[in-house]
Amino acid sequence: MAVEIERKFLVHKDRLVLPEKGKKLIQAYIWSDPEKSLRIRISGEQAFLTIKAGVDILERAEFEYEIPLSDARELLALCDAKIEKTRYFIPFGDHTWEVDVFHDLNNGLIVAEVELNSANDKLVLPDWIAEEVSKDPKYLNVSLIKNPFVEW
Repeated sequence: MAVEIERKFLVHKDRLVLPEKGKKLIQAYIWSDPEKSLRIRISGEQAFLTIKAGVDILERAEFEYEIPLSDARELLALCDAKIEKTRYFIPFGDHTWEVDVFHDLNNGLIVAEVELNSANDKLVLPDWIAEEVSKDPKYLNVSLIKNPFVEW
């Protein structure tokens, strides 16, 4: 079993300089509840099926499998709502930050995530990092589908 240990932050938009290239992501959920989810994601020309489980938002079991792009497109068509975002990778210190710039109903939201090797990893924050929202479930992608940022 793979375990994802991740922290999530809002950013100071005026301090953040995004790289020139990002990766467009489209994702949706086949099912979800507070303790588990099944996600379909298209990332460029690749597609993935991901299962996440656990009650601790900071540390959850994660199983991810590459699937055919055509299957992912068909599965996305079955979903009621999708999230679209552009992901940028920014190395800083010992980690690479994933900065998601959301589109459509979540336009205006920018979230930075960093994956850790352990919950005790020392983390040096870039100056563009603002408030930590790791434990706030409304910033989970699965929550943003049900309650988009433009409705807050």
